[in-house]
Amino acid sequence: MRFATKAIHTGQEPEARTGAVTPPIYMTSTYSQRDQKDFDYARGVNPTRTALETNLAALEDAKHALAFSSGMGAITTALTLLKKGDHVVISDDCYGGVYRIFTRFMSNYGIETTFLDLRDLVDVEDAFRPETKMLWMESPTNPLMKVVDIRELAVIARAHDAISVADNTFASPALQNPLGLGTDLVVHSMTKYLGGHADVLGGGLVMNREDLHEKLKFAQNALGAVPSPFDAWLVLRGIKTLPVRIERQCDSAEKLATFLHDHPAVGKVHYPGLPDDPGHATARKQMRRFGAMLSFELKDAAHAVDRLRRVKLITMAESLGGVESLIEHPDSMTHQSVPKDQRLKQGITEGLVRFSVGLEDVDDLREDLDRVLA
Repeated sequence: MRFATKAIHTGQEPEARTGAVTPPIYMTSTYSQRDQKDFDYARGVNPTRTALETNLAALEDAKHALAFSSGMGAITTALTLLKKGDHVVISDDCYGGVYRIFTRFMSNYGIETTFLDLRDLVDVEDAFRPETKMLWMESPTNPLMKVVDIRELAVIARAHDAISVADNTFASPALQNPLGLGTDLVVHSMTKYLGGHADVLGGGLVMNREDLHEKLKFAQNALGAVPSPFDAWLVLRGIKTLPVRIERQCDSAEKLATFLHDHPAVGKVHYPGLPDDPGHATARKQMRRFGAMLSFELKDAAHAVDRLRRVKLITMAESLGGVESLIEHPDSMTHQSVPKDQRLKQGITEGLVRFSVGLEDVDDLREDLDRVLA
């Protein structure tokens, strides 16, 4: 099956007993074990969640997927693969929640981290130590849209017997499949493009390795950060339209990136679809399209947040990947938990703006951005 067909059908076959085209939501906390032993307690297994996990695995061309109550629930569970004394190499330009959990929590358990620009493969190789057990990458990154060479990074991790993890939230499985490029584990915030409607939280882990699936499945049940059946159903409903949504969003993002690139009030646009973007060639190699996320830098950074409040159609809010276009200020919103000096070192300045392109008419979005930039 091709991607769009998988999105609609895999794990979502008509219900056997009644023929219901939309599978039911199994709102139960426990199960009678008189005549069956496959289901015992809903923290461990639920048919609606199983349908979502089956579907997500298919979208990533994987053997296994696990669903969680949020993206951070998935990330926290993935980190149970580490132990005291381990070292992790991480994308320096990473989601603020990832930075926070490694620096504020994992450090308390004796796990060390090195934040690094993963585009420099020599630096990455040099950063590995005997105790390095994980390489954590994002591509494109949040919020500067850096594109890393996933295949080469996976090779480096494998050579050092380290687990390679790729956060695929920004691209979604519609545009990129890191497991096919050699990574061991894929992370998704299903709140974003998979859900697609800003009405549900969810996270996912996807893998082919049986040993990782066994360990993470145990941790999923033991830690309990699982989605409700209704949340799993909402994500499944969103996935059905992912292929058509992402195509339209990519179309608009490409046009808006060009508009911003040529705007006199904009100093720089970060979008791998632009031919002069540093990640353009790598993105062409590993992505099917360039995505619907972009960021740009205002030449005049003063009162950037006040300027963003001028939007009328676009919503000033955190999150991304929904049908509604969202604009936000990483320095004071999504990445505020990153220390100021670290933000500046990464390039997260007061004038940086992140933009999630939605499904509105592109001309209306252009006019609204022009209002912000006036």
